[in-house]
Amino acid sequence: MTNHWNDVANSDYIMVIAGNPAENHPAAYGHITDAMERGAKLIVVDPRFTRSASKAHIYCPIRSGTDVAFIGGVIKWVMDDMQANPGNYNMTYVTEYTNAAFLVNPDYQGPPDLDGLFAGYDAEKRTYGKTKWTYQTDSVTGIPLKDKTLQDSNCVFQILKKHFARYTPEMVNKIAGTPVEKFLEVARTFAESGAVGKAGNIMYAMGATHHTNGVQIIRSYAILQLLLGNVGVAGGGIQAMRGESNVQGSTDQALLSHIIPGYLNVPLHTDVTLQTYIDRTTPKTSDPLSLNWWKNPPKYIKSLLKAWWGSAATVDNDFAFHYMPKPKSGKNYTHIALFEAMEKGEVKGLMCWGQNPAVGSPNANQTRGALEKLEWLVCTDLWETETSIFWKRPDVDPSTINTEVFQLPASGSFEKEGSVTNSGRWMQWRYKCADAPGEARADLEMLNDLMLKVRKLYEDDIAAPNRDGVLGLTWDYAPYGEPVDPQKVVKEMNGYDLATSKLMTSFANLKDDGTTSCGNWVYCGCCVEQESLDAFEKAHLDMWPDTNHIGNRAARRYEADVGNGGYDAAAGYKPIGLYSYYAWSWPVNRRIVYNRAAVDLNGQPWDQDHPVITWVGDTTGSWKGDVPDGGGKAMVYGGHQPFIMRSEGHGCLFTANLGTREASLADGPLPEHYEPWESPLVANPLSGTKNDPVIKIWRPDEQSTPDKYPIVASTYRVVEHWQAGQMTRNLPWLVEQMPNMFVELSEELAEEKGIANGDEVRVWNTRGEIGAVAVVTKRLKPFQMNGTTVHQIGMPWHWGYAGLSTGDSANVLTPSVGDPNTTIPEYKAFLCDIRRA
Repeated sequence: MTNHWNDVANSDYIMVIAGNPAENHPAAYGHITDAMERGAKLIVVDPRFTRSASKAHIYCPIRSGTDVAFIGGVIKWVMDDMQANPGNYNMTYVTEYTNAAFLVNPDYQGPPDLDGLFAGYDAEKRTYGKTKWTYQTDSVTGIPLKDKTLQDSNCVFQILKKHFARYTPEMVNKIAGTPVEKFLEVARTFAESGAVGKAGNIMYAMGATHHTNGVQIIRSYAILQLLLGNVGVAGGGIQAMRGESNVQGSTDQALLSHIIPGYLNVPLHTDVTLQTYIDRTTPKTSDPLSLNWWKNPPKYIKSLLKAWWGSAATVDNDFAFHYMPKPKSGKNYTHIALFEAMEKGEVKGLMCWGQNPAVGSPNANQTRGALEKLEWLVCTDLWETETSIFWKRPDVDPSTINTEVFQLPASGSFEKEGSVTNSGRWMQWRYKCADAPGEARADLEMLNDLMLKVRKLYEDDIAAPNRDGVLGLTWDYAPYGEPVDPQKVVKEMNGYDLATSKLMTSFANLKDDGTTSCGNWVYCGCCVEQESLDAFEKAHLDMWPDTNHIGNRAARRYEADVGNGGYDAAAGYKPIGLYSYYAWSWPVNRRIVYNRAAVDLNGQPWDQDHPVITWVGDTTGSWKGDVPDGGGKAMVYGGHQPFIMRSEGHGCLFTANLGTREASLADGPLPEHYEPWESPLVANPLSGTKNDPVIKIWRPDEQSTPDKYPIVASTYRVVEHWQAGQMTRNLPWLVEQMPNMFVELSEELAEEKGIANGDEVRVWNTRGEIGAVAVVTKRLKPFQMNGTTVHQIGMPWHWGYAGLSTGDSANVLTPSVGDPNTTIPEYKAFLCDIRRA
């Protein structure tokens, strides 16, 4: 999330696509209403007329799985209008801050040339070679060549224009079922945000990510926002509405298989030394105007190794790099792949910490069957879950299952102290307000005791594999059975100057010589010594409600809107809702990332009414407002390009293949519309390539086809229940409000199928069958697509066979396919049929 939640109030135009914040993200929706009260226009793009849509200025229907076609059409409209009316757009932003002017390899070819494919496709391996997805570079300096007139046929701007020229309003209708006039209303309205001084905001949720092309869907949002100059500015950006209160925090701490804390690459078995790993994962550039922040992993990885292994990590032993587990290169360790391996007996044990895959996984029946192949299973939760009692599910004989199941009773969020990081990157401290019942314990305490037991086993077994790696870990949080102070963990995460034993103040001070430690570099500076507080913090120590937490910046609660450094209106700071001293935002308390793009080359805000940062003075001046992204000076005085996390320093309209860390996406340097794996259409109206040619498919024989299953289905959530339901379906008052699994269908489809509101219905496809209550509604309408009628239904997925309220999960029907970049499953567009029970 580029901006933060309060900043949404600064938006002039908000497009909510693939999400329903009024129902699923009510706290976020409050900021949308703030913006609307000051005149912002709300656009909602969704297959259903949702509660969010009911408050929108424009509601626009779209068939699930066609977001790239829809946004591609908006991009085409903007680019056409940009050439006809350049004065309506911030062309300096486009030319100077994006890679629109960069020249691309003349051998590059894309879908307009190759009937839906990109250059380098290997049909046998179902992968792309990316050697032609590159820039032209200067033969001496290696810096990418540019044409700032944007006229060269090989420049990114012209390639983008050619690519999206096919995405006409009529084509959008053919693919997405969106009425042409409604689409044009959206395009014209949101394009107004491209004017200098205006800001447009795109907000999305799992309706975008849960697709076989989810990454490219979000890439399309990024391209549109860069063309409109909406990244880095107040009220702009791309906002991810998370499904949990701490999804951002868990991602930062590497609960994904391809990263370690701080978004560092996972070491692979081919990284025989630490230097091999560094060389593989550190991008390089020769452009003096590119800050190339990812050149710093040598500091971050060595400080991380010092945090983990302390005195056991030395220069002489490669900072204990050989102790780190190193998965095999090319092997898939993501969710679907793990459960497929589990079913084959390759995975012997599983720990589920607050997760319920028996309900939340795609192809849920397969997931439940895979659990039967485990030797042991540990479930940590507040109640029994479908996963913990998978052996009790209907139509199963427990005597045939040999899995040993351990249930660890956990504490709720209000029964333990610690931090959560919201999607705006705000790390906020939460206090314990009640004791947990019975034997329930905090996860941190259980993990601590578990590790101490494991360590004891290794101490007693001198032949144990990687024994030195386990015994060398710095694990000194608390004795066995004792409470763990979460602030001790935060301090380790923040890091220390090992020469002074003082907490680090910023990741800019981390070193690669073994004299600093840091458990997660993006959080460095979140917790400092009291002597290291800035002048404003020292003058307002009462911003910490508890004096025991002074220095823990996540616990700050200063409610006045002052800029970083404590600027007020008298000092020239114009409040825009940064609230810089409320909690702490990574990195370095920056509230809006890429904010160097919020100013012109002189460092003056594009939007004078909502200045994120402002350069004050000349070559010896300084920034005022938010923490400037990357520091430095205004560009006219020799400063760097604003997009510091890319080695080219520019926002990427075209993602060139620059190396391992900055490799292009697996399915192309530009988003292209492909039909979902299960589509109601026989062919792709855009090209001869129907499906994304490199998507991950585990069970091709389970594909549901439109001849037998003509109805599109999508899953979603309701406000009364949370995720897989293990918490909310055990609370009587929520069960009373939303007691049954249901399916929404249009009046037209209900009439065709002879279904009345309240009927018991069955929904089925090749993977299974579920029961539900029919909700016949005007909120869904059939899609009219170039003379073809397509019906879509919607189903929540919260139910299962445990708890006070039981029912079928929609995930019994979802397929085992995933995005080629992330392998995130396809939950939002699959085929089925429906009948009265």
